[in-house]
Amino acid sequence: MPKAAELTPLGVASLALLAEEPMHPYEMYQVLMARHEDRLVKVRPGTLYHAVGRLEEHGLVEATGTEREGNRPERTTYRITDDGHRALDARLQVMLSTPLNEYPVFPHAIAEAHHLPSEVVVDLMEQRLVALAADLDFLVNAEATVTAKGVDRKYWIDITYQQAMRRTEIAWIRDFLQELGTRQLPWDEPQTAPPALSHHPKESLGKRS
Repeated sequence: MPKAAELTPLGVASLALLAEEPMHPYEMYQVLMARHEDRLVKVRPGTLYHAVGRLEEHGLVEATGTEREGNRPERTTYRITDDGHRALDARLQVMLSTPLNEYPVFPHAIAEAHHLPSEVVVDLMEQRLVALAADLDFLVNAEATVTAKGVDRKYWIDITYQQAMRRTEIAWIRDFLQELGTRQLPWDEPQTAPPALSHHPKESLGKRS
């Protein structure tokens, strides 16, 4: 059995679905998409089939039967094994308890933003605010949808976490823009790049007598 740390995000999502009930991979894909979990893990039908196959190789899931509907290809249903339950529990415990620096792009960009003129930074941050607001609206609507359907909150608690993260980032960017606008945050304009060196440096020294 692989170590818990070796479980990929898609592997965790697959085991979690099969812990609810046996499913075939295409059904698993449909459930993931219906729950908008493609926002949390990269998932396509092909990669999901591959992930389930790897889980089966390691004894974390097992096939329970194969069925065919009309002219469609055969579909194999899988269920989680006892080893699968243990691996899932161990991995979730690590993921929940241990902060991990996943090297997100935005903090890196902020750290290097001083290389750009302030007006460019302001424009880019305003664009980001628009995108974040649209994303937040999507998450709020998603919460309303699953609530109306009566879906148990434990299955979509991540939506409220993502809402909180978007609101926090929006508030931080607004404060940042205010500091730039009032010049509370000094912002030296970037220096222009030095002229490129000649490809023929000897020519710049003039002709020798």
